[in-house]
Amino acid sequence: MGLFRKGDDGESPRRKYQMRQKLMSIGDDYWIEDDAGDKAFKVDGKAMRMRETWVLEDAQGNEVAKIREKKLSIRDAITIELDGRSATVKKAMVGIRDRYHVEVDGGKDLKVHGNIADHEYQIDRDGDEIAEISKKWFRMRDTYGVEVEDHKDTVLVLAVTVAVDAFSHGII
Repeated sequence: MGLFRKGDDGESPRRKYQMRQKLMSIGDDYWIEDDAGDKAFKVDGKAMRMRETWVLEDAQGNEVAKIREKKLSIRDAITIELDGRSATVKKAMVGIRDRYHVEVDGGKDLKVHGNIADHEYQIDRDGDEIAEISKKWFRMRDTYGVEVEDHKDTVLVLAVTVAVDAFSHGII
């Protein structure tokens, strides 16, 4: 059961991660596993904060991103701080389906669209898919995959996925 799509050279340019679908809240911690089942990243829900906050850590415990509710904004927003830059995830105001816009400081913005509630959606940059999120790859009921086109986008994509989960579970 290959989790990666193979490139022309037999190597996969894509990375796939497994996330467990569960109601996230302050204080919840969970691991994101790679395609081999190894713990790749940890989502650490920070308890006792004035706003919802999660820290994304690599397998060695190093903080790679901070995901937090943005207070006092006109509409719900979540900020992501990573590698000296930031991004803001906002729910799109237009349309009947859930869609999100990610404003990336110093980079090109992202669009998140598809069936968010069922974990069947894509993340695009300039009309090109950079990640796909799907439950179809797993037989386990509460599990879904995040397939990232370019490993350089991995931390941003996983942080956006955590933010979208927070929105879709009504935490934000």
